[in-house]
Amino acid sequence: MKNLNPDQKYFVEEFYEDYREGLLSRREFVRRVAFITGSMAATVVTMGAVGCSPDELPSPTEPMPTPEPPLATATTSTTVTTATTTPAEASPTPPAASETQPAATGTSEAATVTSEVGLTPVPGAQSPFSVPIGDPSVEAGDVPIDSQGEQITAYLARPVQDGTYPAVLVCHENRGLTAHIRDVARRFAQAGYVALAIDLLSREGGTDTLDPDQIPGLLSNAGAQRHVADFSAGFSYLQSLDYVDGGSIGMTGYCFGGGVTWDTATALPELQAAVPFYGRGPELGQVSNIQAAVLGVYAELDTRINAGIAALEQALDEAGVTYRFNIYPGVDHAFHNDTGSRYMEEQATRAWQDTLAWFETYL
Repeated sequence: MKNLNPDQKYFVEEFYEDYREGLLSRREFVRRVAFITGSMAATVVTMGAVGCSPDELPSPTEPMPTPEPPLATATTSTTVTTATTTPAEASPTPPAASETQPAATGTSEAATVTSEVGLTPVPGAQSPFSVPIGDPSVEAGDVPIDSQGEQITAYLARPVQDGTYPAVLVCHENRGLTAHIRDVARRFAQAGYVALAIDLLSREGGTDTLDPDQIPGLLSNAGAQRHVADFSAGFSYLQSLDYVDGGSIGMTGYCFGGGVTWDTATALPELQAAVPFYGRGPELGQVSNIQAAVLGVYAELDTRINAGIAALEQALDEAGVTYRFNIYPGVDHAFHNDTGSRYMEEQATRAWQDTLAWFETYL
């Protein structure tokens, strides 16, 4: 385990817990660890280090798993060529083309934008705050962003009404940019924010093209610096939009995305507010760089993540960072994800309302 980077270690420990609770099969656990470590020999050692018995370990001579095609997604989309980098999410009865395209974003270069079509519920969504695809109160779709000289993809959602809005960067979980995270972006848009959810797997072909078991390995092997650079690029992109208040930009993220949110807060002093959900903490030596007001969201039963709270609180106090940690009772890791088995509506609702209140205060 000492040879793993923080995200690799975080993933292996999380997947071991999921395996023990029956949320992952042994095959899925082995595949995910193998994609993270890069070899079956290292997989055997790593699984043993987290507590697997000899009977649970694969053979070190077993072939490495090969990526499998992902399951088809339920989202219907169409590709539209437009002279703006802001997409429009079509309403149930699409109006004329001139009415579906939002205002210009400050660039005149033509861009290909993928816009969602049709009023469609989010697969598996249970939250009362879920915003279906095509909801007429928001405009949303995929946009290209330049990051370190490469084009990456992000999902942009904004209120349909004209105006200038604060903005929120949204970082996905270890599953990539899923329908659930796109839903969360639309929830922010419906609440009066411009939301930008970046696909951190853009360079690998995008979340929807990848084997789900391979995704955590790709994310953790890419390294935190690349992810922070992508969100820094997303921050600059938001500032370029004429309907965004460039001085009022925050960030949130979930699980793995919570860790990326902490990392970005240490590297991006212009960030005004951050709400990391139950992710690994930042390097304690970097905490003094945080200028954002931070609301940490934690789950009472998530002992693995909660073990780091005391040291992080001490570092935040010493650095004079404005922060608050909320520990929600009776829930476990990922309780906010309403498409998952650990979703708890009461506490997820409280966490969502607390997030909006925090952003209202500091953005």
